Amino acid sequence: MIRRVRIKDHWGERRVFTIRSIVAGVVVAVLLLTVATRLFYLQVVRYAYYSDLSQGNRVRVEPIPPARGLILDRRGVILADNMPAYQLEVERDQVGSLRQLRASLARLARLGLLDPEDLPRIEQTVLSHRPYESVPIKLALTDQEMAVFALHRFEFNGIDVHTRLSRNYPFGPLTAQAIGYVGAIGPRDLAHIDPTLYAGTTLIGKLGIERTYESTLHGKPGFREVLVNAAGRPVTREGPYRPKLKTQRPVAGSDLVLSLDMRVQRVAQEALQGLRGAVVAIDPRTGDVIALASSPSFDPNEFARGLTFKEYRALLDDPSKPMLNRALQGAYPPGSTAKPYYALAALHYGVVTPDEPIFCPGYFHLPGSSHLYHCWKHGGHGEISMRRAIAQSCDVYFYNVANRLGIDRMHHFLSEFGFGKRTGIDIPGELPGLMPSPEWKRHAFKNPADEVWFPGETLIVGIGQGYMLATPLQLAHAVATIAARGRSFVPRLVIGIRPPGARHMIPLPPIPGPTVRGITPAQWEVVYEGMEDATKPGGTAWRIGMNAPYQIAAKTGTAQVFSLRKNERYNEKTINADLRDNALFISFAPADDPKLAVAVMVENATGEGGQVAAPIARKVFDAYLLPPPSAPSPATAAPAAPAARAPTAARGEPRPRQGTTGTR
Repeated sequence: MIRRVRIKDHWGERRVFTIRSIVAGVVVAVLLLTVATRLFYLQVVRYAYYSDLSQGNRVRVEPIPPARGLILDRRGVILADNMPAYQLEVERDQVGSLRQLRASLARLARLGLLDPEDLPRIEQTVLSHRPYESVPIKLALTDQEMAVFALHRFEFNGIDVHTRLSRNYPFGPLTAQAIGYVGAIGPRDLAHIDPTLYAGTTLIGKLGIERTYESTLHGKPGFREVLVNAAGRPVTREGPYRPKLKTQRPVAGSDLVLSLDMRVQRVAQEALQGLRGAVVAIDPRTGDVIALASSPSFDPNEFARGLTFKEYRALLDDPSKPMLNRALQGAYPPGSTAKPYYALAALHYGVVTPDEPIFCPGYFHLPGSSHLYHCWKHGGHGEISMRRAIAQSCDVYFYNVANRLGIDRMHHFLSEFGFGKRTGIDIPGELPGLMPSPEWKRHAFKNPADEVWFPGETLIVGIGQGYMLATPLQLAHAVATIAARGRSFVPRLVIGIRPPGARHMIPLPPIPGPTVRGITPAQWEVVYEGMEDATKPGGTAWRIGMNAPYQIAAKTGTAQVFSLRKNERYNEKTINADLRDNALFISFAPADDPKLAVAVMVENATGEGGQVAAPIARKVFDAYLLPPPSAPSPATAAPAAPAARAPTAARGEPRPRQGTTGTR
């Protein structure tokens, strides 16, 4: 019997298909509902949020750098301002890969726009910034450099010319050591600043006032929104599609008013022309630095426009050391300029009376020793008292004073005048000098035999030689303290701040320093009279007192820079120029009402302090105390950089010779 088998179940398949269709329809409906819900969420609920995001995709925020504050002298003469300049800048994210960046920089070098030696440094600077930041690689393009880049502009992606404000110093080298300079922001600077405050800024203070008061001068950046295309290039839109772009103006930096008097500063710097040395002039009533000159100097405008590594290395390797601020960083034996302080110490401790005569045969020796310590005057001064010993700079007198005082009392008393300490002036780089003592020597030398303090070293320090070192700023500060009869003020360059938009400055009060106590008015008068007599006939600086309409109180100094053999005499005519004595001069005037204290130092001078350094001080006094013939103008008054004396080399710390010959 044949049995029929049902091969296909049409009704079952239809039922399965129907069920599957319903499930698929439900899934599709759920997915469509999900998409619709998401679209509703994005388009309606989160409209404002995603509208801002989309605006951000087509709108770029560009920083607006603030204008750097001006720097003016006490009379309102502009010492530092801002001028527009063209800079070559690179945006790394527009250039592409690191390989493309290197290729672009190499191409710029072949065009003569960059120095090949600077390429590694430039690459490091670019990589230290964020990819979207515009980084300067060439400051202050010349017209010729602008034309060269314009011809090849199409070859470079992400590299373009931008207009920026560049720093300008109208007086150039005349104010370089006090004001300092600005330079391109480097990797080291980025480690110490807030990048958001320097967005769009390419320069930062590197030295002097520009560095110390960077936060005051810099200001706060602003921003503007710029419409860009997909390639990041700015575009414009008109009509209903024109976006509302925001702009926030930057806040300019505050202006600084300095204590410098440009007329006096110019006279001081020009008086040093052709020499290596420094001049510091301080108002003893306030601590205001009226002049701070160091020669030779450099042009800070070169740093503002951007120096190549080769140019910078040439400045550092210059034997005349134009980058050395000798006023703050030159430490020299003060020579006989230290004698007024030892005279005050002798009066204070009662080891000598003002009228006590001490015999000067032209030499001095310690009891039991045959070693002779010579006076600068070979035949000696005969019997001499304190006033005349100061005026004529008798070494034998002060050998006796030092021997009676002892090094411990000498160290303590001169420390009261700031020797061996930083004055605290408001620019960086100041050296403390050195006021030696047995305690210092025990720590300064490793050989036990060298740690012993010898009596002869006390005598040498007693005429400002030996281990004793001082900067010209310290000498000016110390003589200002004498002029103020023991009162002192911290030397300062900034006397006021003028906020942006304000017409008047906010004055900064003087900062009092330690007061030298324990000296009677009569004792001050003794030293005053001795220093006044130094500028009268018979004194070591009598030439500068001639025809002066005001009385100058002063002390000359001639400091030795190398050691002579026993009983050997110094002969300027036969000695190498690099080994000649330094000439020094400290002074204040008018003597009856001091308004200015001046210290002058000339390295390896051809002549003594009274012949070389004193006339420079007289010019400074005349410029400050006498009516000016005419006011200086930056356009006409700024001279070229003072010429350096090429054959000689600058030394921050001359090597003292151990006192067989006196100084004056």
